[in-house]
Amino acid sequence: MNDMSQPPKTDAVPVSDFYEITETLSPTELATLKQVRTFMETKVAPVINKYWAEDAFPFELLPAFGELGIGGLGLEGYGCRGGSQQLFGFVMMELARTDPSIATFFGVHDGLAMGSIYLDGSEAQKQTWLPPMARMEKIGCFGLTEPLVGSGTGGGLLTTAKREGDTWILNGQKKWIGNAPWCDVSIIWARDVADNQVKGFIVENKTTPGFSVEKIEHKIALKVVQNGLITLKDCRIAEANRLQSANSFRDTARVLRMTRYAVAWIATGCQMGAFEHALAYAKERKQFGKPIGSFQMVQDLLAKMLANVTACQTMMLRLSQLDDEGKLLDHHASLAKAFCTAKMRETVSWARELFGGNGIVVDYNVARFFADAEGLYSYEGTFQMQNLIVGKVITGLSAFV
Repeated sequence: MNDMSQPPKTDAVPVSDFYEITETLSPTELATLKQVRTFMETKVAPVINKYWAEDAFPFELLPAFGELGIGGLGLEGYGCRGGSQQLFGFVMMELARTDPSIATFFGVHDGLAMGSIYLDGSEAQKQTWLPPMARMEKIGCFGLTEPLVGSGTGGGLLTTAKREGDTWILNGQKKWIGNAPWCDVSIIWARDVADNQVKGFIVENKTTPGFSVEKIEHKIALKVVQNGLITLKDCRIAEANRLQSANSFRDTARVLRMTRYAVAWIATGCQMGAFEHALAYAKERKQFGKPIGSFQMVQDLLAKMLANVTACQTMMLRLSQLDDEGKLLDHHASLAKAFCTAKMRETVSWARELFGGNGIVVDYNVARFFADAEGLYSYEGTFQMQNLIVGKVITGLSAFV
């Protein structure tokens, strides 16, 4: 394999940043972004195709990942990195630019698991869990989706929680839970049988009797992320491990709002990676005696890809500003998730097309982005569900059934 399969040189401004949106970061934030880029391009990029093909996670990279000091990015205090939501978004985009699976792993841990404790946990829970999770000494997952319940989690959770004194008894299953087969702590959402409201629980995976996880095999997307089927059978959880500020699905939704638009950042980074590999290939691959990048139809594809990338980047930049201003609402996040993942699908399909037959070989990288895009398109709420959330706001009429 020649150099056309390799990412651009570290610290160079990505060619996919056509409108120079990284220039909106402060010098300190930009230094953090470059640090993440260096890690991804020097440590992750050389090995990620091997792990993707083997459905495996690069556990040996976790210590160096922790040393980046980005655990708890966007969360203040409790040993967390803190910083703006704009920086958080740019980091998610940068992770995905090299590999969407690594970005998803981080999003589940930092956004969903840590975010749940940060937004809905008690002070004692924050003090106990957030510092080691920020150092990545403890890794978390987020158990909401179920085998029979996806889009209908707001009112249809089948996993139950029954209180007995100072103990809660959890029963049910959770499916497609990223990090679950190997992580340390799970945030489990269950329906309280007493009031029918959704409650959240901090479950210690390795020490809780009745808690088990089966790794989901044979995926075609986000293969580096280890997804699990969690089974909870009479799991006894102390009241002290119930998220004290999570008393209804509205509290769950606060976490989802933050992480839903993080997926849009990942989708944007996924497009960037696919576009950059396609551009490098177009400059190197020769047919009829000259690089295919000199052909009109190829340039048309590249321009359309870049337009999608740039549109998503600028949308997400504004969305992060709204978040930092405290103005981000559910429908803002939903519009971005729907739009960016739809454009991502177009972009990665055009990138794969440009590679011809080589586009289905993982060694050329673009196949990984092409396949991973399907996972990003579906999780954190489908395209159609996001549009219904937006539609309800702009019409004042609910189309949900």
